[in-house]
This record gives sequence, structure tokens and C-alpha cells, in this order.
Amino acid sequence: MNAVARRALGTCYYPEHWPEEIWREDARRMRAAGLSWVRIGEFAWSRLEPAPGDLHFDWLDRAVETLADAGLKITLGTPTATPPRWMLDKYPDMLAVDESGRPRKFGSRRHYCFSHRGYLGECRRIAGLLGQRYGADERISAWQIDNEYGCHDTTLSYSGAALSGFRDWLAQRYQSPAALNRAWGNVFWSMEYASFDEIDLPNSTVTEPNPAHSHAFRRYTSDQVVRFNAVQAAELRKWTNAPLVHNYMGRILDFDHYKVGADLDVASWDSYPLGFPFDRIESDTETRAFYLRQGDPDFQAFHHDLYRAVGRGRWWVMEQQPGPVNWAPWNPAPLPGMVRLWTWEAFAHGAELVSYFRWRQAPFAQEQMHTGLLRTDSADAPALDEVRKVANEIEAMPNAGTAKAPVAIVFDYESQWAWETQPQGADFDYFNLAFSAYRALRRQGASIDILPPSIADLSQYELVLVPGLMSLSDELQSAIERADARVVLGPRFNSKTREFQIPDPLPPSWEGIDIQVALAESLPPEAQVDVAGGGGIHRWLERLDGDAEAVLHTTDGAPVLVGDRVQYLAGWPDEVLWDRLVAGWLDDAGITRIRLAEGLRVRDTADRRFVFNYGSTKASFESAEIEPGGVHWTPLP
Repeated sequence: MNAVARRALGTCYYPEHWPEEIWREDARRMRAAGLSWVRIGEFAWSRLEPAPGDLHFDWLDRAVETLADAGLKITLGTPTATPPRWMLDKYPDMLAVDESGRPRKFGSRRHYCFSHRGYLGECRRIAGLLGQRYGADERISAWQIDNEYGCHDTTLSYSGAALSGFRDWLAQRYQSPAALNRAWGNVFWSMEYASFDEIDLPNSTVTEPNPAHSHAFRRYTSDQVVRFNAVQAAELRKWTNAPLVHNYMGRILDFDHYKVGADLDVASWDSYPLGFPFDRIESDTETRAFYLRQGDPDFQAFHHDLYRAVGRGRWWVMEQQPGPVNWAPWNPAPLPGMVRLWTWEAFAHGAELVSYFRWRQAPFAQEQMHTGLLRTDSADAPALDEVRKVANEIEAMPNAGTAKAPVAIVFDYESQWAWETQPQGADFDYFNLAFSAYRALRRQGASIDILPPSIADLSQYELVLVPGLMSLSDELQSAIERADARVVLGPRFNSKTREFQIPDPLPPSWEGIDIQVALAESLPPEAQVDVAGGGGIHRWLERLDGDAEAVLHTTDGAPVLVGDRVQYLAGWPDEVLWDRLVAGWLDDAGITRIRLAEGLRVRDTADRRFVFNYGSTKASFESAEIEPGGVHWTPLP
């Protein structure tokens, strides 16, 4: 990309799926539709190397030439998400193993364990071979490493390779079994170890394993994903200066995306608004029906903002849903206009590229019911007209980017693992806690940045929310202390040490807020606690001891919100209370709230305000009437 990135459209193409005689016409039609990028190769290992060492790059050479001759920029994928069948003969123990001890067999994709050293070496080798052949080729404008880490529950593996790697990781971290025993509190239930070789993986135990053991295994597993990505990135860096990318997913939280992203140049993600949300976020029947053909109005935006942080400002949508998918419980078609809306929403949040999956629907194999921009008979699918419209529109607004938001939420992958390990309540979920805060801000028309827990500077923000953070990093503590912003901590903030013990002093342990969490309780759905003035606390409530002045109480007089510039929130608000709290925080910070009709959402760029209608009926915004599935933009005042 140029120094000033320009908005662009692309698609995902599989030349190995189609007769070579149609490649040139496909490429011509892509350019005619306004597409300028194409991703290829990420699943093609069996065609590149049908037998060990038997390399066939000739067809890929011709595909690159054909696509580039049409004026398309190419993202070339390393094919390591789909090892060919001969790889399993070479490494029979390379398969991931599920929690019950069953191998994840060959016959689909992602059938490898991140911990397997032999397979990692093969990935380094194929990345190097591709880099040697195409790294200096200016027609290759970017590289995608692997595909969708964590998809199909493939991050956690309980294989022999994982056990061996975990023991080595523990030995390096703790140096002695005695130190590990102290850190984990293994005196409890006589769980002490005399050797690292005695330590097993935390699965198939009689009841729950030690949470410190489980959390250590989650950290180890995340480190294996980071290593797997870093090995390929380092190999490609030897041969190319083109940007390196990985395509993350929605609500896949099993590894630390910030750490993976540190070895890459651009973050991308695969956006499936009708495929993801209703099995990955909480929603009632009425809400699901209202947004059936539009998708949740906040789920895509949350991930746009998250991956902008993972990519340190640079991010793409590598796969954008263009019609019904094949893999969700139900697969409705988008409302007319939604493909355009999803595209423009990504651009409003700063995307440089939106790429549609896929160019032509496949008539065979697992994804044959997944629509593309073309039907299986090569006729235009409905989304292609919307893509052409966006292509024409971005000619008038070519430059990518978004505004720095006045509001931020700190999001932490380790906290997700912690509260999965020890939820304490059946419906306590870190992602949903953070997402409920994000939703409340969006309902007030706020633009939001998402920040990593290692953030060292909050000076550009007026309001920062830090919900559910397991452990406070030194960087974030210093940033909060130096900031002028209103900062809201909690609930469940800083409530575990890095070794998963309750800290002393008790949380939140924040100088300037004289309180301690004396007791935490999880609440069943029927046990909401009312808050004076309206709304209530559900799911999680903390009882506070201390002298800090309460800003908000339950109707029984117990403190819910305490503090001044830095405040502590002692429970999980329901939607009504979230709206009250967010409105007050925004007003106190001098951030203008925007009155939005049901289904409308807003994002500001540097010079424009974009308004998106996720509703199924026409909605008003200022003097504009926005059609369902419509997008409206105006210059910022």
C-alpha cells in the first residue's frame, strides 16, 4: 500500500478449482466489477506438492501471470492450513487431539497440532520455497500466512507433542518443580509434583483441574500459535518486502492475537455477519428475528476495532460474506443493500481492503452451498451489483482511514482464558462483558477504539473502560495514572495474580479508591439486583468494603460505582443500567451523544460521519431518510 492507503476491493479465487481456459475471463470480469485485489493459494498444497519433494509451481506461475496481466494485485497464501495426505504418512502423530483424547483426523482442514515440531519444519520449508520463487515478484503484493488460526476449535490440542512441549515450557518458566508447586498452590489436594515429567495436560481429570494448571496450558498453547506464525513470517522476510497478513476470525479467543500480530504487517479478519453472531453472542429470539438478514449491528464493528488494534492501525477484511454461507445453523440471505453496508462499515472503521469470499461458488465439496460473487454457472450472484456500486463510490472517497475515537475499551485475551477456566457463574463470559459495554457505547452514537492491555498511553482518550481484566500490567497502570481521562475499572478487575491466585491486598488494589472486594457472587438469571434510579446488576455482583464515596447504590444501599476520575464498577450492568452509566460518563467527558433510531449505528472518520441502518425499515437521521440496509454519510461539522 502507498503511504496514504487507498480503499480497495478484492476477492478470493481458487484457480486450482477451475479449468485454466476460464482464468483469463474470470480475471477480466473481476477488474470490470471494480476489484483490484485477489487472494490465491492458501489451500493448494496438494497441487503444489502432490508427493514429498515433487514440486509443481508451473500452474501457479500461470495463474499469477493471468491475474496480474488483468491488473490485479495478488495476495499469495502459504498452504499450511491444509497439509496433504502424504504429510500424515510422514508424521502420523501430527494430528491435534481433542479434550477427550480423540485425534482430529484427515478429511477436512486444519488437521495439525501447533506443537508438532516436524510439521512446523514442513511449514517453514514450504514457506521458504514459495518465498524463493515469488518473494521478489512485484506481482505478489502481500502474503497471507496459513488461514484462520483457531477455526473449528483447533487451537487447544491434547496430543503427545503438546504434552512434551508443555513440560518443556513449564521447566523454562518455573526452573524447578518446587517453584511450580508454590506458584500453583499444589499443596491443595496433594497435587505436588517431584518432576516436570509427572505433569500431565489438564484434561480428563475427575473434577476440574487446578485453575493455575489450566491457565498455564492456555498460555503455552497461545505461545505455540505465536511461534507457528513467527516461523513462517521469518522465512518469508528473507525473500520479500511485501506485507505479511493473517486472516483472524470473529470471537475466536483461544490465542493472543496481539502477540501473533506483532510479527505481521497487517491484521485481517473474515467477516460473516449472518454466519457468526447468533451462536457467538447473546441475543433473544426477538432480536435474532429483527436482525435475521442484516446481522448484529455491533458484532462486525467490534471486530473491526479490535483488529485495527491487532494490526497497529493497518487492517483488512480478507473474507466478506456476499450471500448465504453453508456452515451456520441456519443460512439466510442478506437483505438487499447489506453487502454494500458491511463494506462501507469496514471502510469507516479504517479498513484498507475488503475482499469477498469467494469469486465463484464451488459446485463440489464442503462449501458448495456457500455463495460467491458468481453462481456455479458463472452468472452474476446478487451481491455483485452491490460490489460494483461500492467500487464506483470509492472513486469519490478513495483514502482509507478512520478518526481516533474519544472512547476506548481495553480488551485482553488472557482474561477470556481466565474466566473460561474459572467463570464462577454459568453465564459469566469475558467477551460478552466487554461486548455489552461496547454495545452500550454504540447505542449512544460513540466511536470506539479497542486497546491491548499493554497500552502505555491513554492521553488521546476522554473515557476508557477496563471491564473484567484479570491482572493489571505495569504499562496499563502507569497509563491510567498519567491519563486525564475518566477511567472505569471492573467488575472483576485485577482479581487474580499472574499465577491465578487471589491477590493480597484484595482487588481492585487501586491507590486513590479506598475499597476492597470483600465478596463476589454470581447471580442466576432470575436474581437481578435493582439499582437506585433504574436498571440493575445481573450475573455478577461484588460487595465492597472501604471508605470510598459511592456514586451509585443498589436500592438496598450497597455501593455499585465508587471513585472520582478513576471509578470502580462492582457488577455487571443490565442494558438499562449500561445506558444510564454510559450516558453519564459521556456527558461528564464532554463527548456528544447522538440520538439513534433502532438499528442505526455511527462511525466517524477524519472528515465524515457514516450512518448505517441495520434495521429492516426506513430510519431517520437528522434530515436524511436511510433505507433498510442503507448507508448515509455527511461531512463532519
